Amino acid sequence: MNSTLFAKAALPSRILSPAHIYRRQRLRSHLRKRAQSFHASPTSLAMKDPYQTLGVGKSASAADIKKAYYGLAKKYHPDTNKDPSAKDKFGEIQSAYEILSDPKKREQYDQFGAAGFDPNGGPQSGGGDPFGGAGNPFAGFGAQGGFGSGFGFDDLFSAFTGGRGSPFGGGSRAGGRNPFGQEILVGDNIEIQTSISFMEAAKGTSKTITIHPLVQCNTCSGSGLKAGTKRTSCASCGGTGTQVHILSGFQVATTCGACQGSGQSTPQGSECRTCSGSGAVRERKTITVDIPAGVEDGMRLRLDGEGDAPVTGGAASPGTRTARGDLYVLVRVAADPKFKRSGSDILYTATIPLTTALLGGEVTIPTLDGQVNVKVATGTNTGDKVTLPGLGMKKLGSRRTNAAGDLKVEYRVTMPKYLSANQRTIIEMLADEMGDKTAKRIMNVKMPE
Repeated sequence: MNSTLFAKAALPSRILSPAHIYRRQRLRSHLRKRAQSFHASPTSLAMKDPYQTLGVGKSASAADIKKAYYGLAKKYHPDTNKDPSAKDKFGEIQSAYEILSDPKKREQYDQFGAAGFDPNGGPQSGGGDPFGGAGNPFAGFGAQGGFGSGFGFDDLFSAFTGGRGSPFGGGSRAGGRNPFGQEILVGDNIEIQTSISFMEAAKGTSKTITIHPLVQCNTCSGSGLKAGTKRTSCASCGGTGTQVHILSGFQVATTCGACQGSGQSTPQGSECRTCSGSGAVRERKTITVDIPAGVEDGMRLRLDGEGDAPVTGGAASPGTRTARGDLYVLVRVAADPKFKRSGSDILYTATIPLTTALLGGEVTIPTLDGQVNVKVATGTNTGDKVTLPGLGMKKLGSRRTNAAGDLKVEYRVTMPKYLSANQRTIIEMLADEMGDKTAKRIMNVKMPE
């Protein structure tokens, strides 16, 4: 359990509750760290050109931007791309799309460039800057997913005090929106495994799986209460959700253990019988998962919003939004007796007779789409390879629709362990013809003069 220490201080001009003191001190510390980090390392937030990051022109339509984003996000998503740099690249792609997908932010970037999102400056002149031309330390948060336009200190305190307004007086603006967003309770993710064959991985397939997610209780609509009953303020914390203790002259604020921070308690006997007061129940659900062609063993597929619903009974404050977790499907690809795999390339070993290796010829090679005949060069040795381009696995994340790896064939020459008398005679004659003095002779057949 986290706790926060408060230093001794003179009493303020008006009496504040321990909860207000806790929130004020936490907010001041937050703002101080934010300002210090911005002025100490202004270059740490250097932006890359979002158009260049997504690979689109400045005249690109919203559909073009979205299409480019999905293609790059699929290619560099850390769940599918094991390159160590993929995570950073994915973050750049997300930031670029956040700007270009928002008409206001895109207009701001087109007009002012990176300066429109610079925390140490802005497009406005220094005359209107309350920070003396040094730049508003809160400017440009929108580009990083933080404070948006119209930010005010009342909003900031409202975010920390649950909408009760600033302790400096005034209260939040009428009709104002909490810049940090509403509190959202998110359910747990579900992980499940499915197995497919090598050919299913090559062609793509669909698998029907059964899961048992938590869903909102229909009887109480997620409240966890019987019909006609309601919750009361927690007696332990007075409805604040926190408890303040005095330890060695310091104030220590902790989450209320009785209500787990919700500020509410459920009277005994008021729990919904269907869900036992949790607000959620288990449900059997069958779902079809589309597995793309080219998937590799060990990859995980994510289905947004198909995980558990959050347990809301007694844990959520009034008006709290909820969201289900995600479903992750771990794909296991079975080994194939003929092919091996290296990324999007397929490896195949072709066994050829000694005579074909010596004389050359043609061999039939299996592929993912049937068979092909491949010529064998004269004098082929074991280990020699040939590449059949475009006959491998589909390339995940490629911009080209039909992009695929290669089929790489390695030859293995079959050496006979036993020879008939006639065969040995012919090969000994061949050894004589080729001037081989080291080969063993048994038949002692002499070539005619």
